[in-house]
Formats: sequence, structure tokens, C-alpha cells
Amino acid sequence: MDHTYLGSTGLKVSRLALGCMSFGTGGQQWMLDDEAAAPLFRQAVELGITFWDTANVYSAGTSEEITGRAIRAFTRREDVVLATKVYFPMHDGPGGSGLSRKAIMEQVDASLTRLGTDYVDLYQIHRFDPTTPVEETMEALHDVVKAGKARYLGASSMWAWQFASMQHAADVGGWTRFVSMQDQYSLLQREEEREMFGLLADQGVGSLPWSPLARGLLTRPWGETTVRSGSDPLHSRFDADPNQPIVDAVRQVAEARGVPMAQVALAWVLRHPVVDAPIVGPTKEHHLTDAAAALDLELTDDEVAALEEHYTPRQPTGFS
Repeated sequence: MDHTYLGSTGLKVSRLALGCMSFGTGGQQWMLDDEAAAPLFRQAVELGITFWDTANVYSAGTSEEITGRAIRAFTRREDVVLATKVYFPMHDGPGGSGLSRKAIMEQVDASLTRLGTDYVDLYQIHRFDPTTPVEETMEALHDVVKAGKARYLGASSMWAWQFASMQHAADVGGWTRFVSMQDQYSLLQREEEREMFGLLADQGVGSLPWSPLARGLLTRPWGETTVRSGSDPLHSRFDADPNQPIVDAVRQVAEARGVPMAQVALAWVLRHPVVDAPIVGPTKEHHLTDAAAALDLELTDDEVAALEEHYTPRQPTGFS
């Protein structure tokens, strides 16, 4: 497994991140409990995928619980770069959601309890909170770091101006800055290239793309469905007809190379210099082997041109 440094920090992470949203109980039928998830955690360890990403809201906290148990079962805490997130509702009380000081302090402690650890390596805000002053959020996050409950801070899915305003607030206040941005990026959603990626490069912030395979749409011929695609509400954002030529191009390159479509789509994401570690959320063992193989797939300029030529501007999604 290749490794890189997260943004401009000295934190070394695997070039793929294990996305843990699929692990949980009480949710969709494609979610995996401890027993079903165990082979995937074990496989991640064997492949050297040491960067694991979850969130408090995934399966109402059970993803964090399963991830914490997996660390204790299959590896050591010191061998994993562990990330989680805060923002979305966990309960109806004043500290149950958002990025107020109360919410951040309450939710980080709840996450640590579920994960069974004293700290996370990367604590991320899951979205921008328009109801809370950015100064309040950044100071509270800084206090989480100073308390030893998080080593680094990250953000996810917002407009570039919002991210810039939070970084500026941290600079003015002398608080801890974000070192990573977890943003949606794939052949079907490239809007981050317009403003966010330039900002990240300028500030030495690493990108951790989520949904790099567009909820699996880039892994199979156009029109094929899966159990997850039929029940995942986020899948519909990629179903528009303008995406078919892009999916067809991925299929053609993959067939010419003799590799799965997932390898081609992920290899394209990995090419961007600001991308540190795409997040891969497996539900089957071949998902991780395909992802690992993408690290060794070097696309030609002609292949890249074929993959990119049909993209059209579109509204960014996933900011709320």
C-alpha cells in the first residue's frame, strides 16, 4: 500500500481510506453488522489500508461502535489513523446537532465512547453550519485538539468561500486550522476543480474524496442496478442521462485494459495532485482489491481525455 502525508502535515496516511458508512445496524439492508463487516476490516489490515473514516451519524452511532471493536479485534489503535465527524442530528437536544460549542463538546465525547478510544486522529465537521458563528466553531474545535481528544481537524462538503472563512477565523484567533477537506469528487461530479481544489492546493490542505465511484455507478455498465442503488437516496443524483457517455467511456477504457471499471474510475481520481486518499466504502471483498489495484493503474493522456470529454457543468451536490 502506498502512503502519503495528509496535506502539509507530518501525518502519514494510506493512499486509500476505508469508509465505514456501510457498517452499522438498524439501517438499510446493505449495511453490515460486526460479523459481516469483519472480513472487510481484516482485508483492509492485510492490504495496508490504515486510514479509517466514520461519523457519529452513520447508523445512529453503530458504525463508530463497530469500527472501534474492529480496531481492537484486527489491529492496534496506534497502527490506525482514525477519523470521525460531527454535525448531523444525533438527538433533538441543543447539543445533538450542528457546530455550536455545546454540540462539539458533547458529540466528541460521545464518539470517543462509542469508538472505545481516548482520541481520534482526525476530527471533521461533516458540513458547514450557517447558524453558528465560525469563530465559535473554530475555537471549540481548537479546544478539542488542546484537550488531546483529536490530533488534527478536517472539514467536509461546503462552498470554497465557507471553508476559506473558517480557515481565516482560525488564523485570526490563533486556533487550529483544518488540514483536510472531505469532498465529493468523481468523473460524474468534478465541480470541486473550479474553486475548492485551487484553494486546497494554495493552503496545503489535502482532499479526501467521498463517493469517488459515484455510489457505484462508475463500476458497472449503464442501466445495471444493485440492492444498494435501489435503496440509497443519494444514488439518484447520478442517474441523469448526461452521465451515460461518461460511464460508457469508463467501460470502454476498462475493457481495453482488461480491468474492472472501478479501477479505471478510481485511478482517474487518484491522478489529481491535491487528492491524498479517496474514501472507499466496501460491502464486498473485491471492492477493496479493485481499489488497491487502482494505485498501480497509470492512465494515458488519451485515456484521460476520453474519460473527461463528456463532462458538463452541473450544480454541486452534497453540501447539506
